[in-house]
Amino acid sequence: MEKTIPLILSQRIIAAGRTVVRTARLMVGVPDYDAYVAHRQVQHPGEPIMSYQAFFRERQASRYGVNGGKISRCC
Repeated sequence: MEKTIPLILSQRIIAAGRTVVRTARLMVGVPDYDAYVAHRQVQHPGEPIMSYQAFFRERQASRYGVNGGKISRCC
């Protein structure tokens, strides 16, 4: 039992760290590719999944209003 408590604690610390990193990335505008892939696999099985590079380009274009789109930013 003594070994399971540190294991559970370390797993929680790692999970919290991942959450902090994900939140920080979203706050500065870096898209979450892993969440996108998980969503596509669950909600759209059998459909193609963009590469990381294509996903990043698409998200940046969407964010900065490329091709006449609306610029989405706070300032």
